[in-house]
Amino acid sequence: MTEGPTIFADLAAEVEIPQDGTLSRVLYKDERMRLVVFAFDAGQELTEHTAAVPAVVQVVRGRLLLTVGADEVAANPGAWIRMPADAPHSVRALEPSVMLLTMLPGG
Repeated sequence: MTEGPTIFADLAAEVEIPQDGTLSRVLYKDERMRLVVFAFDAGQELTEHTAAVPAVVQVVRGRLLLTVGADEVAANPGAWIRMPADAPHSVRALEPSVMLLTMLPGG
């Protein structure tokens, strides 16, 4: 049996931005990828950390300040950032924001 498509018509609608907080929700997971949507209120952040697998950040709504290694990027909707495995990185929301994180265990 063939598996059908997985569709998210509006990623920003998949989470509600919490007041004075951060929210994450796994949207999809299989052996090749894990999709996690994050919602940040202005000023909220994920402090520096690493991931054991490569990952891609896509800004869906709002503005984020991403630091990956020594590089700092002001990311607006439509921004796409690939991070290699084990790269130190952090995220800070400059305004209420939604981002999609794609983790690539096979990548």
